[in-house]
Amino acid sequence: MRTKGRVVVGLSGGVDSAVSAYLLKQQGYEVVGIFMKNWEDDDDSEYCSSRQDWLDAASVADVIGIDVEHVNFATAYKDRVFAEFLREYQAGRTPNPDILCNAEIKFKAFLDHAMRLGADKIATGHYARVRAVRAHDGLPLTEADAAALPPDQVRYQLLKGVDPGKDQSYFLHRLTQAQLARAIFPVGHLHKREVRRIAAEIGLPNARKKDSTGICFIGERPFREFLQRYLDGTPGPIVDEQGREIGRHVGLSFYTLGQRQGLGIGGVRGRDTDQRGAHAPWFVARKDPATHTLWAVQGHDHPWLQSCWLRAEDASWIAGAPPAPGPYAAKTRYRQSDAGCTLELPASGEGFVLRFAEPQWAVTPGQSAVLYDGEVCLGGGVIHSAEATERALPTVERRKGTRLAPTAR
Repeated sequence: MRTKGRVVVGLSGGVDSAVSAYLLKQQGYEVVGIFMKNWEDDDDSEYCSSRQDWLDAASVADVIGIDVEHVNFATAYKDRVFAEFLREYQAGRTPNPDILCNAEIKFKAFLDHAMRLGADKIATGHYARVRAVRAHDGLPLTEADAAALPPDQVRYQLLKGVDPGKDQSYFLHRLTQAQLARAIFPVGHLHKREVRRIAAEIGLPNARKKDSTGICFIGERPFREFLQRYLDGTPGPIVDEQGREIGRHVGLSFYTLGQRQGLGIGGVRGRDTDQRGAHAPWFVARKDPATHTLWAVQGHDHPWLQSCWLRAEDASWIAGAPPAPGPYAAKTRYRQSDAGCTLELPASGEGFVLRFAEPQWAVTPGQSAVLYDGEVCLGGGVIHSAEATERALPTVERRKGTRLAPTAR
């Protein structure tokens, strides 16, 4: 029987990629599964689930009736993703490894391998969509029309997933036209509950498997303990907004802006009581690598945690060029709602600036600012600085402030 073409699916062992493979086979594609092993350190630990994931992927392939291959990309992952991940943390920033993992592994190393297997397309279980449009006017094209036109007359758009609670376009914003032209996201038009329903109906063994929420390919584990194996922590003071030392940290790399848990500080005697309350929770507000100082403030809505603008660098635009300056929406972290903003492009052509209609909370250098025009993801860049991180800091007091006993956490 003639098929619509060969699609190589990244089978992770999870339910989303499993249903993706099933849907593609139902649509008439020749489907081949690839299980990617990208992490080998502590492979036998309680936190690394790659062996079980492989068994789940193989079981899924058996039920669906497709072949599956086990491929090791651990060296590429360590060189292209994990090394950069550690460099960013060492520099005091907070990177997002899932974004780099998608760009360098799932849609580069994996894509290259799939092409060597004769694939026409690759597919993953991401909650996102791809739309082909005419390059000159942006009108949507059918799959057949897009295939019939010369490549320079077709442009590919990355769209949000239909399920607002699962949309993963944020993690895919660095994909290029060449990568999107080869990509299919079969569950992007579904809600998660529908995916689980389909999996249960066809008897997939992982229909009820819990979603993975850990670091891309490394798994769910105590994060600070994991980083301490790779980064040297230089201890230093934790100070409040007045520059008074209120505690000690174990190394700036192990904290992120907006962090509340794990600071080890309670209230401080002698503080002026204000509207935030003397016993309001503490949040990380600033990191100063030059002095190894961690700045903390009390109250979720403290002004030091609010930014009306940010500056981003290392920009990547899905269309191949930046959109026109003007009003858009953006996310500065994955779980954030779209925030109205204005895009500014500097004359130097390097990076971009976003100015927000409302202050944004804990805008964090190293994370990504991703731009949207409605449901279309335009691309984005790595946050370099923001209004809160550019604020002048007070002088740090040399004597240590009097501390109360740590609050219960």
